[in-house]
Amino acid sequence: MPSEFQLIQQFFQREQAEQPAEGVLLGIGDDCALLQIPAGKQLAVSVDTLVADVHFPADADPELIAERALRTNLSDLAAMGADPLWFTLALTLPEANEEWLRSFSRGLFKCARAYGIALVGGDTTSGPLSITIQMMGATQPQHTLRRDGANIGDFILVTNFLGDGAAALAAIQNTQQFTYEHADYLQQRFYRPTPRLAESALIRELASSALDISDGLVADLQHICDASDLGAVIDVENLPLSPALKSLNNDAQAYQWALSGGDDYELCFTVPPEKMADIAMLIAQGKLQATVIGEMIAGSKVICEYEGAPFKVATTGYQHF
Repeated sequence: MPSEFQLIQQFFQREQAEQPAEGVLLGIGDDCALLQIPAGKQLAVSVDTLVADVHFPADADPELIAERALRTNLSDLAAMGADPLWFTLALTLPEANEEWLRSFSRGLFKCARAYGIALVGGDTTSGPLSITIQMMGATQPQHTLRRDGANIGDFILVTNFLGDGAAALAAIQNTQQFTYEHADYLQQRFYRPTPRLAESALIRELASSALDISDGLVADLQHICDASDLGAVIDVENLPLSPALKSLNNDAQAYQWALSGGDDYELCFTVPPEKMADIAMLIAQGKLQATVIGEMIAGSKVICEYEGAPFKVATTGYQHF
């Protein structure tokens, strides 16, 4: 059985060595990485753990597991208006399966190359399958997106479509049937979610607050409310739904998934009224796919309304414990 250092060298260090990275003074192979932060920028750091059969099916394709792990972590940088730079990986494995590791590393570095980021360190150990990724990026201090900048009257927007993550899980678990075309689309959305880095770069000078939707729209928007000491109202009928969700002809289920399903990794952001003309221009030019779904109001809670009447949400979102 290969040792920890042999695993690192065979599947990670050698692969990364073929992709020189800017700002990496010393990468994989020492006790610490030495990194040079771009001049005039702030370092944005996040860390997330994905656990088998909690965040992904344990028997899924390892290449897809790797892509999901990296892409969902990149979404955190998009939420902050940060440009991705480097990441570290802590991998806990039930066994040193070389075929699994080969596939996993292939997916990991394919994704890393696509987004121009470098693996600069990590750890491997034995135990139940879990993946921890620490992501690092750089922000412009004056254009960092935070949760505490919203004001009364700001419009609430989301990128792309909502509800696909929950619908994808239902399709994977065979609790909801979709056509082959829609099932394939949803599987891609689950395993290869698009971190909205391009959209983040467009809105970071316009938005007053932002985050990514991982636990569900209502639960995550509540974080903006808490940080900004405000409330919010969501116009449920305006929630953007994909053709896959619309194909169900079950609006009630689709809206529940969009409001509380989670795993969408879209951006939810607020924009002051005076900046909405700029947002509208980006949308009209086809540079930004975003939808106005509500408004920040006085109060402390997220309120959901459907055509002016209260709309009951079955659950607020994913609970970690």
